[in-house]
Amino acid sequence: AESWSVGTIAKQLVVHHSVVRRVLGLATTNSGSRKRSRKSEIDDFRPMIAEILKECPTLRASVLFRMAKKRGYSGGPDHFRHLLATMRPRRVSEAFLRLSTLPGAEAQVDWGSFGKIRIGEAERALSAFVMVLSHSRKLFVHFFPSMAMPFFLLGHVLAFDHFGGVPRTLLYDNLKSAVIMRSIHATVFNPELLALASHYHFEPKACRPRRGNEKGRVERAIRYLRDAFFAGIHFRSLTDLNREAAQFLRDTADERPWQNRPSLKVHEAFREEIPSLIPLPTDPYPVEERVIVRVGKTPYVRFDRNDYSVPHQHVKSVLVVLASETRVRILDQESVVAEHARTFDAGSLVENPDHVAAVLALKRRARKGYGLDRLRRAVPQTQSLLAELAARGQNVGSATKALLSMLDIHGADALKAGVEEALRREVFHPHGVRFAIEKRREVSGQPPSLPLALPDDSRLRDLVVRPADLQSYRIREEG
Repeated sequence: AESWSVGTIAKQLVVHHSVVRRVLGLATTNSGSRKRSRKSEIDDFRPMIAEILKECPTLRASVLFRMAKKRGYSGGPDHFRHLLATMRPRRVSEAFLRLSTLPGAEAQVDWGSFGKIRIGEAERALSAFVMVLSHSRKLFVHFFPSMAMPFFLLGHVLAFDHFGGVPRTLLYDNLKSAVIMRSIHATVFNPELLALASHYHFEPKACRPRRGNEKGRVERAIRYLRDAFFAGIHFRSLTDLNREAAQFLRDTADERPWQNRPSLKVHEAFREEIPSLIPLPTDPYPVEERVIVRVGKTPYVRFDRNDYSVPHQHVKSVLVVLASETRVRILDQESVVAEHARTFDAGSLVENPDHVAAVLALKRRARKGYGLDRLRRAVPQTQSLLAELAARGQNVGSATKALLSMLDIHGADALKAGVEEALRREVFHPHGVRFAIEKRREVSGQPPSLPLALPDDSRLRDLVVRPADLQSYRIREEG
């Protein structure tokens, strides 16, 4: 209206000039208030394009451009695409009804992706299992290091325990953990999900594709968690994150106004919904991950990118790993042969000291190699220190024993800092490492480290040491 140029408008609105041209073209075409200043080459092809768009409204501009080019159009593809945008029929926005549910009738389930999490040397996908009760909007969330099926099932079990009951219907998106195949006539659910549904007596239901209103509650819940909880949060581990999430649900999410009646809080509406939920079964559903593994020449099994020790009698045998979120059990048929705390690191060696001691008792020559390997895994910097020490002709065996002793007393982090300080000062000896560790303890205000306790031996445990009377020595000295 003010005869501004396209560049001036784009600069004032901080948008690209192509956006301004497209909007001005749409306004001119729709309003009819401004006449075209000159005839465009595409005008001769408008009847043909309109007829094709009537039959195929979603046909790509590149296809129409080739068709027009064969019929004599000599313009460029970009200009043709912009003019074609003014001719396409405008899609009518679809209206959705607000869906309401009865208490205890439905819950909605979905995964939310929250980037990556670093666990030791491994980088895992941080995923949030989210379930929301459709009536009261009661929310549950638990973070996992992947979207694997065992975690998907475990999320259900934890959610049902959190609610204290089970809704009659669970609505899913078409994710592979829930829906294997879908056609016009039938929906094929994952057999493991059906087994879970049979145990808790709920009905799984898949929402229709491209029907965002059907599972809008869980999608809004994920967005709410992303904006109100996860943004700006600092956590040290996955356990710490889940602890913070549980506190957020209790202190913040449950205190939201209930949408159906803002005078009530979500936790108050949930209290009214509890009697309508299906009671929990007496026995929980087994959600451990089950993997068949083969033990090689060394007494370790590989599971989820980490090695777990087993008794040496099971070398070259086939065992079964049952893994939960926190524990790893290794079974030989029905008997448990080993149990460890689970780690989500990569390349870690999780050992039971008894398993290692049994192997060392049989193979004394393996002790030196095992000690070096243990140091390499715990503190890789020790390899540089031992290499410098060996180049100077010093005893590598005694140095390895001293470093292992410091590893047992102070831990891997303190030993790593001590070795790095000794290498920086070019003191290639365990004494330099010990001095650096004690110096760091003194600076941080910690007391000096104590030596290891005596061995667990009954002869030492029951030994009574009586102090000698030094009076005779004092009298002799005075005489």
